[in-house]
Amino acid sequence: MEILNKKIDELKEEIVKSTQEICRIKSVEGEPREGMPFGEGVAEALDYALKLSERLGFKTANLDGYVGYAEYGEGEDYVAVLGHLDVVPEGDGWIYSPYAAEIHDGKIYARGTMDDKGPIIAALYGLYAIKELGIKLNKRVRIIFGTNEETGSKEIGYYLSKEKPPVLGFTPDAEFPLIYAEKGLTVFDIVKDFKRKPNNIKVEYIKGGNRPNMVPDYCEAKIKGDLEYIKDVVLKHIEETGHKIEFVVEEDAMIIKSYGVSAHGSTPELGKNAVMQMINLLAKMNIDDSDVKDFIIFFDKYVGFETDGRSFGVYLKDEPSGKLSFNVGTIELNEDGVRVGLNLRYPVTFKLDDMMNPFNERIKEIGIRVENFEHQAPLYFSKEHELIKKLMKVYDDYVGKRNEPIAIGGGTYAKEMPNTVAFGPLFPGREDVVHQANEYISIEDLIACAKIYANAIYELAI
Repeated sequence: MEILNKKIDELKEEIVKSTQEICRIKSVEGEPREGMPFGEGVAEALDYALKLSERLGFKTANLDGYVGYAEYGEGEDYVAVLGHLDVVPEGDGWIYSPYAAEIHDGKIYARGTMDDKGPIIAALYGLYAIKELGIKLNKRVRIIFGTNEETGSKEIGYYLSKEKPPVLGFTPDAEFPLIYAEKGLTVFDIVKDFKRKPNNIKVEYIKGGNRPNMVPDYCEAKIKGDLEYIKDVVLKHIEETGHKIEFVVEEDAMIIKSYGVSAHGSTPELGKNAVMQMINLLAKMNIDDSDVKDFIIFFDKYVGFETDGRSFGVYLKDEPSGKLSFNVGTIELNEDGVRVGLNLRYPVTFKLDDMMNPFNERIKEIGIRVENFEHQAPLYFSKEHELIKKLMKVYDDYVGKRNEPIAIGGGTYAKEMPNTVAFGPLFPGREDVVHQANEYISIEDLIACAKIYANAIYELAI
C-alpha cells in the first residue's frame, strides 16, 4: 500500500532514533533478579520497548519480565511479529563502540542492530503507521518483545503458558524473501566406555572441536608405542590423502595435529573435518584388538568423510529441504572412554524416529550410548499456505519481481512460536553481520523493513 510506505518515510527520523536508543542498552543475559529473569540489561531493553510502545499509543503488557508485547486492534484472533531484544556479547574487533549506535556512511553500528532490535523497532513503527492512518484491521496485532532467544528462548515457553499463540505470525530473525522450511535439529553426545585396552599402541587422548554445530578445524592426539612405525603410517597417510597433518615426537610419544576447515553444522559439506581426518589416520594403525580400536574402525567405516549419514544408515532426503546433514563436531577420548558431540539435521517431511531408529540400531553394534539429547522439530509450511502466499506477495510487490521462499538447515526464532515463519531482515546480497564485530543495519534497509513489515501486518490482519 503506497499510503503505508509514504507514512513510513515520514517516520524515518523517529525509527532511526528509536533504533539507536534501544541499541545503546547492553542487553546481554545477566544474573537473574526479581522481575528480571534474564538480568538487568535485558530488563532495561524490555522496559524501553514497552514505554516506547505506550508513547506510540499501544496497549502493552509485561509478563513478569519474561516477555512483553504491544497490541493494537480488536478481535478474538491475533497475528504477531516476534522479535528478541537480548543480544550476544559484543566481543572484540569493533571499529566503533558496540553500544554507541553511531551512524557512519548511512549505517547504524551496534550490537543488535540486525539481530533483532532494529527489525522489531521497524515492525513496531509499521504497526504505528497503520494505527495513525486509521486503517481497519479484522484481527488484533501484537508486536512481541522476546528476551532470551540467544540463550535458550525460555521466555517463549513462559509466554505460551499464559497466552494462546497467534493464528499467523512472522519473526524478523533471518533473511528475505522468506524461510518456509527449517530442518529438524538434534544435538547430542555419543559415549562409549573402554574396558579392553591395547598393549602395542596406546591412544592417550584425542581432543578436537569447539561445538557440535561447527565443523572442527583442529584435532590433536597423543599416541604411544613404536614411534618409528607410527611415524611411517603418518607420513604415508599424508602422502596418500593430502590432509594437513603435522606431528611432534616427544620422549616416548607422538603428538599428532590435524587441521581442517571450519563450517556451520547445517552445511558440513562446506568444511573439512579435522576430527574425521584424525580418525581416518588412526584407523590405518595396527592397534591391538581393543575398545578404542573398535570405536575408531567403526567411526571411520560408518561416518568417514560423509556428511549425509549414508553409510551410517540414516540418510534421508526430500524435495523441500534436501539431504540430512551429519556433523561430527567435538571429540574427547582418553584411555577410559570417548565422548563425541554430534549435530544431525533431518529433512522437514520426516519425523525424528525416521532418523533415530536406524541410528540407535547402528550404535548398538559396539555398545555406544546416547546422552544429552536435544531436539527441535522441523518447521514446514506448504508454499500454498496462506501465511507463505501473503508474505511472499508483500515482498515480491516491494522488490518488483517474483521470488521463491527458501529452506534452510539452520533453525530460527520461528521454531519457538506456532504458526510463525522467519521473514527478513537480511536482504539478498547484503553482508551478514549478525553476531559479528561491527554489526550494523543500513538506514535504507531499516526503512525498507518497516515498509515491508507494515504491509505484511496489514495483509495478515485484514
